[in-house]
Amino acid sequence: MLIDEISQNLQKGRAKPLLALVEQALSEDIAADTILNDGLLSAMGVVGEKFKNNEVFVPEVLRSARAMNQALELLKPYLTGNSANTIGKAVIGTVKGDQHDIGKNLVAMMLIGAGFEVIDLGANVEAEAFVQAVREHEPAVLGLSALLTTTMGQQKVVIEAIKEAGLRDKVKIMVGGAPVTQEFAQKIGADAFSADAGSAAATAKDLVVGA
Repeated sequence: MLIDEISQNLQKGRAKPLLALVEQALSEDIAADTILNDGLLSAMGVVGEKFKNNEVFVPEVLRSARAMNQALELLKPYLTGNSANTIGKAVIGTVKGDQHDIGKNLVAMMLIGAGFEVIDLGANVEAEAFVQAVREHEPAVLGLSALLTTTMGQQKVVIEAIKEAGLRDKVKIMVGGAPVTQEFAQKIGADAFSADAGSAAATAKDLVVGA
């Protein structure tokens, strides 16, 4: 079945055959929503699970995520409006003083794969920029990444800034990064902690739509 082939090619990160299959599915009047949900999103869910279980690694995930992004571009004109096909917006960024973005980029791709519309603020992001993004985009989830022990304190600074802006009850805040722990996340008042990109997407989904 075409949807199964789409899923298999996405899991293996084969962009060219994936795009050809998506085009074929559209030409055969398979609904874009069906291609998205049953072919693409479910496949990225499998990739995320395998990544979490160390069955695939960063290069494979990136290949699948890039193929997913290309397929999404192809599907966009056929979808019945973005809001109907996403489970919510997610703003993500690496905190001030930290230039690391590979992990954050991976989380962003996995969030897209889980059905989120992602606004990626990049690395070395000031607390005020996070506040402005929450105010402007009204995301369901805010993801804060820190890869250094010297910058993880900035996650608390951002959460305090969100509180001061009166926006804390409007967004779920997730934190992550190599030095970050569950205990630290609770201490600074985050809603959730994730140890890796694979579980980050599942955690974000649970925060928004429930387990």
